[in-house]
Amino acid sequence: MSAAKDRIALAADLPLAQALSVYGQVAPFVGVAKVGLSLFVEHGPAAVVAFQERGARVFLDLKLHDIPNTVGLAAERAGQLGVAYLTIHAAGGLAMIRAAVEGAAKGAASVGKAPPQILAVTVLTSMSDESLASVGVAGRALEQVDRLAGLALSGGAAGVVCSPREAQLLRVKLRAGAVICTPGIRPEGSAADDQARAETPAAAIHAGASLLVVGRPIYASADPLAAARSIEAEVALTLGRA
Repeated sequence: MSAAKDRIALAADLPLAQALSVYGQVAPFVGVAKVGLSLFVEHGPAAVVAFQERGARVFLDLKLHDIPNTVGLAAERAGQLGVAYLTIHAAGGLAMIRAAVEGAAKGAASVGKAPPQILAVTVLTSMSDESLASVGVAGRALEQVDRLAGLALSGGAAGVVCSPREAQLLRVKLRAGAVICTPGIRPEGSAADDQARAETPAAAIHAGASLLVVGRPIYASADPLAAARSIEAEVALTLGRA
């Protein structure tokens, strides 16, 4: 398993049978499958297990955001599933972040599994400075990302989710080894879709991203295998130059 493959997560935002089919095609070049809200609402833990049975490390992207007790209980259940990553919203606050970390560790320990790495979402990659202002957040997206990233790491999160455009700032400021996960990855020539702050795989890795989330550029491609191979090669080349 190459280092480049381990840095790529397929956003499997498709019906489960189709998502499994796509992952089966691209697995030689993609090591992580991201199970998001649509799959989990429809299938629950069965969606996680289905990808694990196909050799994928699972990124459970539920973006938990609730009172600490509720988030802690949900994270505990996620820990029992043996997922590699679990997302929460950093905006939930320090107590909620700590509850997620503790719950995930407790759940994993109860079944003898490694705990998932808790990744705290800072600012959604679909949001711009203007959309943040519309919900009452003053300042630029970069400033909000910086503020919430510091909070997340203070609460014990393993890392953060941010756009590739903020990764370089955070790589310098966060502790060594912190995971920086970047959605909004668009290879050269791809449509931006609903991503306001997108970047290429090479730009994201160069900026310091640890894990790239790629969805439509792979699964909506006429040739998902070729698309995944190209992205993996770009990541490998960029890592080799680092």
